[in-house]
Amino acid sequence: MTDLAVEVEGLTKIFSIPFRKQSITAVRDLNLRIETGEVYGLLGPNGSGKSTTLKIILGLVSPTSGRTEIFGQDSSQVATRQSVGFLPENPYFYKFLTGTETLRFFGKLCGLRGWDLKDRVQELLDLVGLTEARNQRLGTYSKGMLQRIGLAQALINEPALIVLDEPTAGVDPAGSHEIRNLIVDFKKRGVTVLLSSHLLEQVQEICDRIGILAKGKLVREGPLQELIAIEDRTELVLENASDKLMKDIEKLATKAKATVIERRRSTTTLERLFLKVTSDQNRND
Repeated sequence: MTDLAVEVEGLTKIFSIPFRKQSITAVRDLNLRIETGEVYGLLGPNGSGKSTTLKIILGLVSPTSGRTEIFGQDSSQVATRQSVGFLPENPYFYKFLTGTETLRFFGKLCGLRGWDLKDRVQELLDLVGLTEARNQRLGTYSKGMLQRIGLAQALINEPALIVLDEPTAGVDPAGSHEIRNLIVDFKKRGVTVLLSSHLLEQVQEICDRIGILAKGKLVREGPLQELIAIEDRTELVLENASDKLMKDIEKLATKAKATVIERRRSTTTLERLFLKVTSDQNRND
């Protein structure tokens, strides 16, 4: 198997507007390379071409020009679907089915039968934390539970590549945290993840590399830590530092002709604070 899970070269997609002599260029000369086993975040504002790019990679939309490959095979070939799992932004499920029935339905579509199907369904329900809700109809599921059953159906065929379009859209912070943990677990299992999201803090926590699209063009790409690093600045984090020590450090910095930009206490994020407070309250109750 090639070291590249996804390769996109010279990809362009132009949509014609019916009854008008106009067209819209959704993606323009895009080049992407996603390594096997990494979590890649594809970012961009609304209308930047993210969803169109994902659909072309999945073979759901034909490009105007350029090529896309999945593990070395042209992504327009049906054979590539066997190694891919997909969770769209707004998945549709039959709400009269239970969690177990839903996964059995998708499993049969992928050719699973008998004990193999039964074992796979139970394994996935355990993985996404829905074992206790396995016999509930999807119409009673919360948004977070629906996203998790969506992740489970994307994994039913044991894919080597998972494509996720806004996987935490409309999910509360606790549910988002659970979904992020699942994505991290996918990486540990050696699964490649291509993730599209507008929630930048979440992307920052789980992605190895990111690409930023704007008006159909890839404007920035690279390892996350390199992209978010501020040039010519270094942070020093100390614990139990006295005022005298801090003043001495500032004096040394001045002698070395370095500028102290800011001195402040370390902070957490609002999301982490929310999760900690609510978790502590649940334990106390």
